[in-house]
Amino acid sequence: MYFDQAGKQNTGDALRIAVEEAARRGIRHMVVASTRGDTGLQAAKLLQGKGIALVVVGHNTGFSQEGEQEFDQTKRTQIEKLGGRVYTGTMVLRNLGTAIRSLQSNSQQDLVANTLRMLGQGIKVCVEIAAMAVDAGLIPCEDCIAVAGTGLGADTVAVIRANSSNNFFQIKVREILAKPRDF
Repeated sequence: MYFDQAGKQNTGDALRIAVEEAARRGIRHMVVASTRGDTGLQAAKLLQGKGIALVVVGHNTGFSQEGEQEFDQTKRTQIEKLGGRVYTGTMVLRNLGTAIRSLQSNSQQDLVANTLRMLGQGIKVCVEIAAMAVDAGLIPCEDCIAVAGTGLGADTVAVIRANSSNNFFQIKVREILAKPRDF
């Protein structure tokens, strides 16, 4: 599925595609990027009773403002009550590289992130959250469905062979199931 434009207006369709394909393919894990918890909560509701484990990945504390967490704690509780798990931790393609960039204008992480962005911001995030979920021990190194977006909401869905960040180049984007044409 190619969306004409990037953005949160595609969230419902992207999540529907993700859930349907995970069920059809027998994929046991889904990772979903969610800054404030809205997309994560929608995914948790759609996955209820489907037997697919959900990990919702938010920004690290201090991402936008020092010491602050953007993820809504009420939504976190709701997601967890529906059986999902929420992970907030160091972002693979942002952490130390961002600090280095402030000193020398770029980093190796920037190169990797910008290369992945050639396929869209959502693909970069799909790969990143799959690695983060494996790093945290929340999903195994196997195929998962990853859902992310360009800004708020979701507009990208991919089948990812997940691996940890220290094995980053062993991660495989097996299929892109949905993404925006214009990103």
